[in-house]
Amino acid sequence: MKQIFAAVFVIIVIISFIVVAFTLTQVQQEEQRLKEGLEQRSILLAESLKETVQPNFINKSDQQLQKLIDKFEDKQRLAGMVIYDNKGETIATSSSLIANVLKTQKIAEEAMDSDAVNGDFVELTNEKMYLLATPLHDQGNVVGALMIAQDASYIDTRLNEIWKSNLLRLFIQASLISIAILLIIRWLIYEPIRGLVKFLKSARRGDLEQKSPSLSTNFFFRPLIKEISNIRGSLMEARITANEEAKLGLQKLDSPWTEQRLKVFIKDVLKDRTIFMVSNREPYIHTKKGRTINYYIPASGMVTAIEPIMQACGGMWIAQGSGDGDKLTVDQNDKLKVPPDEPKYTLKRIWLTEKEEAGYYYGFSNEGLWPLCHIAYTRPTFKKEDWEEYKKVNGKFAQTILSEIKNIERPIVLIQDFQLALVPRMIKNSRPDASVGIFWHIPWPNSESFSVCPWKKEIIDGILGADLVGFQTQLHCNNFIETVSREIESLLDFEQLTVTRNEHISFVKPFPISIAFPNPSKEKSANFDPRKLLKSLNIKTKYIGVGVDRLDYTKGILERLKAIEIFLKKYPAYIGNFTFIQIAAPSRSKIKEYQKFTEAVEKEVERVNNLFRKNSWKPIILFKRHHTQEEIYQFYKLANVCLVTSLHDGMNLVAKEFVTARNDNKGVLILSQFTGAVRELKDALIINPYNGEQTAEAIKTALELSPLEQTKKMRRMREVIKNYNIYRWSAELLKIIVNI
Repeated sequence: MKQIFAAVFVIIVIISFIVVAFTLTQVQQEEQRLKEGLEQRSILLAESLKETVQPNFINKSDQQLQKLIDKFEDKQRLAGMVIYDNKGETIATSSSLIANVLKTQKIAEEAMDSDAVNGDFVELTNEKMYLLATPLHDQGNVVGALMIAQDASYIDTRLNEIWKSNLLRLFIQASLISIAILLIIRWLIYEPIRGLVKFLKSARRGDLEQKSPSLSTNFFFRPLIKEISNIRGSLMEARITANEEAKLGLQKLDSPWTEQRLKVFIKDVLKDRTIFMVSNREPYIHTKKGRTINYYIPASGMVTAIEPIMQACGGMWIAQGSGDGDKLTVDQNDKLKVPPDEPKYTLKRIWLTEKEEAGYYYGFSNEGLWPLCHIAYTRPTFKKEDWEEYKKVNGKFAQTILSEIKNIERPIVLIQDFQLALVPRMIKNSRPDASVGIFWHIPWPNSESFSVCPWKKEIIDGILGADLVGFQTQLHCNNFIETVSREIESLLDFEQLTVTRNEHISFVKPFPISIAFPNPSKEKSANFDPRKLLKSLNIKTKYIGVGVDRLDYTKGILERLKAIEIFLKKYPAYIGNFTFIQIAAPSRSKIKEYQKFTEAVEKEVERVNNLFRKNSWKPIILFKRHHTQEEIYQFYKLANVCLVTSLHDGMNLVAKEFVTARNDNKGVLILSQFTGAVRELKDALIINPYNGEQTAEAIKTALELSPLEQTKKMRRMREVIKNYNIYRWSAELLKIIVNI
């Protein structure tokens, strides 16, 4: 509708311009006509009066001349008369006219000097007047002047009437035209197009019940309707074929998994059971800028992995609402359908106070558990008040989940990550029939490291409320089992990897998480022009490196920058020929440790750039903002090398995103040995991020690797992700949880 109103506005502006221009011309012509008419009448009147005044000018006294003037005082539109002598002195004047006003005297004097009629429009006593002076003669000599004053205010009145009538006519015309245009566009264009969009969306979603739009009588759209109907038929036929292939593929776990195959799998295995995804981070964050509300997808590996599952499975995702525009987009139940452009599931938002968020999220989760689980030599901080908020918020999440599953039989609740470790026990205690799973996205440290947590027993007990506990790697599973054996009373089965506590069995399994492959939503960036992107960034170098991370000390960004410095010092031929683009999304900026880290990264980038800067070239470009996934994929596609130098990471999906984006089978991945992804992507160049010399050598090797070798490595890595993508990850996890 915005486009319709914009079109109407443009039309009204054009019409208004034409009307104003026409009215201006009309007013000018009318003003000229009225003035000329008044001037002619004034001349005739002055000549007529002159015939009476002039013969008596010499012989009559001033009193007699005054009586003569008084006779004409009440004449129509005659505002007054004045008789001057040849010295400009007033001899007689109408009582209604101020004779000694300089303007009137000047007009009379100019008439006597030129011995000709002289007139002008002036403002006298706040009224518009026309003054006309004609010389008086005696025996051929100018002896005085007769001036008459005519009321000219009617001219302005007439011009104002023209403006008012034309503007009123413009308002009426504009209103009628606007209504007509709105109706025409709405019923003949907007409604048919909306019907077509709805029609095509139903085809894309596989809604076989959606009927064709009733637009066959619309002359303009008839050819388009025919073609779209044919396209819809082809889409439906392809979808039916895909469904049949997906059903056949269910029997072959090693065949490629797709969104369609996962949908068929869920329908076949889950029957009518509903999935409830629970996480702290929401998949879509709405922001408000003025009157406009936009959204973005957060820089989160968890969101990158889980969101495609929800699009395939449907159900509900419960998460904290964190955007300043989030409350403006939900209904009375704090829910909305997402994705915004093509809704496939429901997002339920939970609201936290500043105190709750500070203690639960920034405090216990990110100053305590995060550094505890990531062995990156940052000391964890545990505070009693943070722990209390952590318990409180976990309880708030649990109550929301229980409210949503109240009337659902045998619901499936999948809890994501370390912020919600206590929720599984809370759910299981209230709803034993619910299938509860928790996936721990970050590493689980060895038992000695975890033992420093003051509330380790409560956390472990909370996790063991789940029927299925998932980790990224077998090592993390082993660490968890060992921690359980040391910290709480339970029965362990090391062969089956199960933990029995209070007669409840929890299965502990490794599920190395992945991403969507292929990912049609990212193909929007497939046809972009890399030259335009490089030109917009003022990059003219031959080689491009890229790093994509949150601004987090576990990602090894400082170590990466140091390695680039070593690389350029050791191989100066690449100075001016290599540019590294670091995309660094702000993260947990309220935590002092993260603020210091951000400052350190900025200073290090500036230091390295100043060290090697050459003309307009600098080795490192830092983008410290959120980017859309399409934008990030463009950087992946133009890079010669991608650096993933995490100091400790559960998986690191950036590595898999880079490989997925490279459908040209080009580019080289440099991957930290401390990531979970290294166990799958063995064709990457594996490095120890603490060893700057080794990382620098890997950069040189990557840039000099032959196209043939690049293709071999990239194809093998793409095949790994293709065979174990997020759809297969989800299928394996759900298959286990429904069979427990």
